[in-house]
Amino acid sequence: MALIEQYMVVADHYPVNSAVTNLIEDMVVKLNTAGEVIKCTVAGSTAFGIAGDTKSTSTSGLPSTNASSQGAFVNRVSDSFDETKASGRCTVYTGTGSRFATDQYGVITVAIGQDPLYVDTASKLTTVAGAGNQIAVLIHAPSAYDSGVPGIDITTGSMTLGNYLEFKLLI
Repeated sequence: MALIEQYMVVADHYPVNSAVTNLIEDMVVKLNTAGEVIKCTVAGSTAFGIAGDTKSTSTSGLPSTNASSQGAFVNRVSDSFDETKASGRCTVYTGTGSRFATDQYGVITVAIGQDPLYVDTASKLTTVAGAGNQIAVLIHAPSAYDSGVPGIDITTGSMTLGNYLEFKLLI
């Protein structure tokens, strides 16, 4: 699970609702009526931004909701893999034009870019229309993301970080 910030317009921070568990960096979030960050999981609800921190109750270093095989958190064990523990706040990326790459996404049914992205019920990006309001534009369909580390995994001669899609935020 990883969010690669390629270009960001606004990075702000907000308190995290205490009931939120397994909020993974790069999930879509919204604010509740108290102004706290919660997962955006309801079709048609208004998304606020992209989470830049992880709040996990896992002791293994990987949230139980993570479907990725890519690495674990780089965080202090004393925080139980909760990047929001010390401050109770979460970084939230907002601003039309921000550009990111993510390996956390739902159903992607297109092969080329410039298609709308929505939020699914797991707070992930999807191309399935009707899954909520359009919040981003797909720039590049999921494919191997070059790590820049010499190796032999992909055609550029570098190892891959895994499959990532690239998107531009519209909220």
